[in-house]
Amino acid sequence: MASSALSYRPGSRGPCCWGLTFQLRVVMLGWLLAVVLAEDSDYYNLLGVGREATTREIRQAFKKLALTMHPDKNPNDESAHGKFVQINRAYEVLKDEELRKKYDKYGEKGLDEQQGGRYESWNYYRYDFGIYDDDLEIITLDRGDFDTAVNSGEIWFINFYFPRCSHCHQLAPMWREFAKEMDGVIRIGAVNCGDNSRLCRSKGITSYPSLYIYRTDQKPEKYFGDRSKESLIQFSMQFVTTSVTELWQGNVFTEIEQAFSGGLGWLITFCFEMGECLESRTRRKLAGMLDGLVKVGWMDCTSQRELCHSFQVSSGATAFFPPGSSLQQQGSVLWLKTLESREVYTEVINHLPDLELLAKDSLQTKIAHHRWLVSFTFGHKTTASNEYKKLKALLRNDHIQVGKVDCIADSELCRSLYIQNPCLAVFKGMGIHDFEIHHGKDMLYNIVSFARESVSAHVTTLRPDNFPSDRKEPWLVDFFAPWCPPCRALLPELRKASIQLAGQMKFGTLDCTIHHDLCTKYNIKAFPTTKVFNRSSVHEYEGHHSADGILEFIQDLVNPSVFVLDPHTFQEKVKGRATGQIWMVDFYAPWCGPCQALLPEWRRMARLVSGLVLVGSVDCQRHHSFCQSQGVRAYPEIRLYPHFTQRPDSYMSYNGWHRDAQSLRVWALSSLPRASVDLTPDSFRSLVLSSQEHWVIDFYAPWCGPCQHFAPEFEVLARMVKGEVQAGKLDCQAYYQTCQSAGVTAYPTVQFYSHLGTRRHSQGGEHINSRDANVIAAIIRQRLEQLSPRPHNKAKDEL
Repeated sequence: MASSALSYRPGSRGPCCWGLTFQLRVVMLGWLLAVVLAEDSDYYNLLGVGREATTREIRQAFKKLALTMHPDKNPNDESAHGKFVQINRAYEVLKDEELRKKYDKYGEKGLDEQQGGRYESWNYYRYDFGIYDDDLEIITLDRGDFDTAVNSGEIWFINFYFPRCSHCHQLAPMWREFAKEMDGVIRIGAVNCGDNSRLCRSKGITSYPSLYIYRTDQKPEKYFGDRSKESLIQFSMQFVTTSVTELWQGNVFTEIEQAFSGGLGWLITFCFEMGECLESRTRRKLAGMLDGLVKVGWMDCTSQRELCHSFQVSSGATAFFPPGSSLQQQGSVLWLKTLESREVYTEVINHLPDLELLAKDSLQTKIAHHRWLVSFTFGHKTTASNEYKKLKALLRNDHIQVGKVDCIADSELCRSLYIQNPCLAVFKGMGIHDFEIHHGKDMLYNIVSFARESVSAHVTTLRPDNFPSDRKEPWLVDFFAPWCPPCRALLPELRKASIQLAGQMKFGTLDCTIHHDLCTKYNIKAFPTTKVFNRSSVHEYEGHHSADGILEFIQDLVNPSVFVLDPHTFQEKVKGRATGQIWMVDFYAPWCGPCQALLPEWRRMARLVSGLVLVGSVDCQRHHSFCQSQGVRAYPEIRLYPHFTQRPDSYMSYNGWHRDAQSLRVWALSSLPRASVDLTPDSFRSLVLSSQEHWVIDFYAPWCGPCQHFAPEFEVLARMVKGEVQAGKLDCQAYYQTCQSAGVTAYPTVQFYSHLGTRRHSQGGEHINSRDANVIAAIIRQRLEQLSPRPHNKAKDEL
């Protein structure tokens, strides 16, 4: 680990997310930014992007710089290598949500110094880097939005590729053509497994390119056919389950009336020998694109000539009939002059009725008992407003209704809700004040996923009138800015955590770009900042921004496993520890990146060693002089203060490579005084085989890695069963014959010997196939209960 390179400078603080739009800080902003840039090169400035830039925009900006600034293109510039290392480091940090969050909050001091030190050749950035970044029809997915996308209810065909894979490059032109052909019918995606190796491994990707169809609640299906455009289209169209209806004299009026009664329109293409109608595949594609909004049908006018004439059609043509329309209503029918599926789709969508318009009174009435997704507009149509018409169909099965509010016409309502820009919000059926605003991508799959999650979750958009500053119940509040990508990545995790903690804690989000004063009051300097308000106490969350991390943090607040130490309590508890007590202490600084990564693992480890080792932490930013007096020079510094108290200042430092909970636990437990005894062949025969006590034995070999890993676990077991069962260890390298006689063929082997007052001559005990102390203890106690003599039934005795 690179902890030795991280040293604390008195009075220094890492730069925060400098994109705050606080009106009172505008003047200070330029000065603060200048100070930061004087100390460190600002990563956003290096790449020429704003702090609100998406991962895709960051990748595109870096690629442009890489093609001009790469040392291969500047062989005579001695500074080219240094400059390129800088922009490469900026890219490596900003493309990763966790690293970006640390950089925004703590600056370069919050990062591992090794990030961005290596880079590729110029040809890599020219030919292999971000293959599909510039293709509008192909959506590049990463681990942050993959699950949201494939669980949105739409069909996704995803290309998992690797930048250096020649077959991936050969497929790329065809994948682009295929994406344009299927645009709007299904979603076409791409995942760069070079940047998202963990995601690809989790999806079972072992070769490139791998092409998979994803449908909600169904197992992904891999494509094995040839990679021509026609074959890809044929394969993907089989998953488009919407049907095209052939209309004729016997069904036409019934079909049209049924659709109209359900609020659906009809797109009908009339096919004559003369003129043009939509071909079969185009009809099927449009049925998929307009699913839930419009029925698609066709008439064979060579056999249904009179029927087609009744629609005033005498040659090939295509028309859209909105619900309730008729030929007698001038202008109600839309006659289309194109045969291209995307153009037909656009004209039909534009012609569909707009979302239901809600005013203040109607909104309050409707959302009192029903769940609504509401689009707030400001008198002008956004680029996605027509696409929003599809939301009603996509959310119908979720019983979420869709409407819109015009904030120009109903400004008082929007002001009361602090809505200042176009947005979407989910009202959860509990009144006008219980809603959550969408801050994700303005794409249907992301909006639909948000709506479904939000109605099930318990996250509320906070404002001054409902901020939980003096509430009796505990609240978790996420202070965020909508432009901040790590903030947007955290919101779905908050929703997951709120479901797990329903009834125990309330969750809210506060937009600091709107509620400046509240964020200033609570000293919010970086985004996202998450705090727990529990009556008069406030706790800031410093772990991984994930649902699991948040749940562990809450669990630790309710039942703390880590003691927060200051100089006084350190002297009292650690230096003055009682005989037999063992302490582990983490000396850390909040701005230190490795310290932040350690926090959730430290809490998890503390719970794993509860009852055996006491665990504490010291904030060396707050108690800098004290940490210096203890000889702490780098963070995190992990120390173990052993059980003997003759030298209270003595400690052992952790120098292991891994800082996960399990590795730290093994190290801590290895320092515990022995609770088991070492056995020889003689003591094995006399104590285990011939005594009247129960024994559990660890047969091991000193050279065996798993044995070394299991040794502290066995000591935990020995303590758990002390007083019930004796615990012993037998070295099978030194006493091979004894182990062989006991039937031991692999190491470590755990065997249980129960006696209950009888002499046992068999050397083989009961094998227990586990290396978990809790599991082994439970098995032993179950065996003892089974072997114990049961009391006689009193009724039988009397009888």
